Amino acid sequence: MAQLGKPYRWGATGPSAFDCSGLISYAYSKAGKDVPRTSRAQATVGTKVAKSDLRPGDLVFFYSPVSHVGIYIGGGKIVHASTSGEPVKVSAVDAMPFNSARRV
Repeated sequence: MAQLGKPYRWGATGPSAFDCSGLISYAYSKAGKDVPRTSRAQATVGTKVAKSDLRPGDLVFFYSPVSHVGIYIGGGKIVHASTSGEPVKVSAVDAMPFNSARRV
């Protein structure tokens, strides 16, 4: 949540700007966990979880094929680096087409 409001920049991995998968790799590295750099690669790590079983910290993937990722924060919400012109923000899980979720 400390990254809320930071700008989106394609290919950015922080700490001053992020793209979606860069935010994930940065956040997980701060928690002492290593995850791949791209959203498609991130969608292969950890354990698959059902949308109905999401817990804070789970990775949530969108679109088919996977092209976006956010971190579940509870209450049906994710934090994510959305798109150019939008800062890192909180959105509803249902705001984009759900693909899958993983627990790392």
